[in-house]
Amino acid sequence: MSGLDQGKMQLSGRGVACVRGGREVFAGLDFAAVSGEAVAVMGRNGSGKTSLLRLIAGLLIPAGGTIVLDGGDAEMTLPEQCHYLGHRDALKPALSVEENLAFWADFLGGERFDAAASLTAVGLDHAAHLPAAFLSAGQRRRLSLARLLTVRRRIWLLDEPTTALDVAGQDMFGGLMREHLARGGLIIAATHAPLGIESRELRIGGAT
Repeated sequence: MSGLDQGKMQLSGRGVACVRGGREVFAGLDFAAVSGEAVAVMGRNGSGKTSLLRLIAGLLIPAGGTIVLDGGDAEMTLPEQCHYLGHRDALKPALSVEENLAFWADFLGGERFDAAASLTAVGLDHAAHLPAAFLSAGQRRRLSLARLLTVRRRIWLLDEPTTALDVAGQDMFGGLMREHLARGGLIIAATHAPLGIESRELRIGGAT
């Protein structure tokens, strides 16, 4: 099926430090997560939850320490094996729902799965031809989640993933996360609220 059916992997950090705008956000951070596991990164505003995800995704450079993936695809970099889903939905308002999904599939590359099935899974199949500008905040979030299904990557880095989702949407996403973990995926999520699935907590300290 997909790369998610590969063997065990471990994502770990040792002594990781992050500096933003000349300010040390955190230092000496150790963490580890294995395939089939979800880790909820908790902490106050400004403690570095989003920064940690961005470091793993290769969008920021660590000020110290190392981040290593063992057991992944040896021919791909760590960022190439990650989905980073920010707390803001990166959508083009003038494009339709399905065109937005096609854009991201083309941009990310790799093996592509059925976009229509992905939209059905997140409850947006009825809105496939609507411009993204017409979507509610919850529907925009669902469209962003569909990206995780259309291009399969083993590591999901999620920043406040349930933002704008109603109770039904949160239940739907909980099911998607459990399926991802069952296929050997790994999830690290920055969140203020429970993920809705079994997860291990990683708490980051820091300033507000």
